[in-house]
Amino acid sequence: MDASRTHCTLDHRVFTLFGDVVFRAAASDATPVMAMRLGDQEVTMPLRSLQREFGIDDESEDGRMLGLIAEALQFVTALTPGQELPTEVRTGAASWQPDALHAQIAGAKLQMQLIGWLGGVRNAGAGATADRTVAETDATTLISALDDPAIRPRLQRALGDAASELGVAGKDDVLGMIEALAADLAFVEALRDRLLRRVESMVRKVDGLGKGSRADATHVEILSQVRRLSHIAARQIQARFDDLDAQTGETMAALRHADSQRAFIRSNRDWLYRSQLAWEATLAAWDAASPIAGDTTSALLAITYRFLAPRYMPVTEWLRGVKRAGRQKELGGPSMVW
Repeated sequence: MDASRTHCTLDHRVFTLFGDVVFRAAASDATPVMAMRLGDQEVTMPLRSLQREFGIDDESEDGRMLGLIAEALQFVTALTPGQELPTEVRTGAASWQPDALHAQIAGAKLQMQLIGWLGGVRNAGAGATADRTVAETDATTLISALDDPAIRPRLQRALGDAASELGVAGKDDVLGMIEALAADLAFVEALRDRLLRRVESMVRKVDGLGKGSRADATHVEILSQVRRLSHIAARQIQARFDDLDAQTGETMAALRHADSQRAFIRSNRDWLYRSQLAWEATLAAWDAASPIAGDTTSALLAITYRFLAPRYMPVTEWLRGVKRAGRQKELGGPSMVW
């Protein structure tokens, strides 16, 4: 990438006319905006509106930079002029790191799946069963399995056969290929913990609220909506991980098509990371939330509903609710939307 595209640099005078400016996503709908201070107030302008107002063409230097800024705001909370763009935009690499444990888990899965491939070669159909078993095995068991004296010889045979199949010099080359792929999959394992597991924990807490207790109708309705939408969210996020596991669940196929697999993994990694950033405040609140209903929990349910509704409510249902809220506002009635 050209050096001028590595940092947030803009030439049009509008970006200095109002003093210090910050680029961020709008809290209401995540639209990329430029925020500035006018007196005691903060004013924001969507980047697309700013381009139209000041005649900044998409293909101009500033237009292309605004496009990069909009992309960057999917990975960082804010940008200021002169700040370095995140690596996801500059090079495609992640701007964050998984834990060492996640790399171990990814490597263990690939090696155990390779043993499953060896079984599939020798016994038709056994490989697929082995791969499903690996996907369903907990991390501690997977990692410790590689130290099992009964497993080590099977892994060595699998590495030898894989070297022949892949046309590389030996077992060490196969291990190197596995380590490279595991380095990318480590990000997926990290997000499995940092996003999926925490969403599942939130769902369990929400499901446990209200059981055996009495509450007013408004609380019951909010709880019902959050429960429904949180289950939809969990299924959608789980589906993304299921797709990743299915596409990378056969180690030999992944090693044969390493470049396309890496692109697939990184695309999903970025989608999941953007999701985690969007979810983080909500999940942090639920991580600390009591499983017992109370005033604090009621407030959290309302906040959670406002987060979930525009993202996971069926579009037609959401639009009906927005229109109903607008009519109620015109009539001076309540504006709560369900």
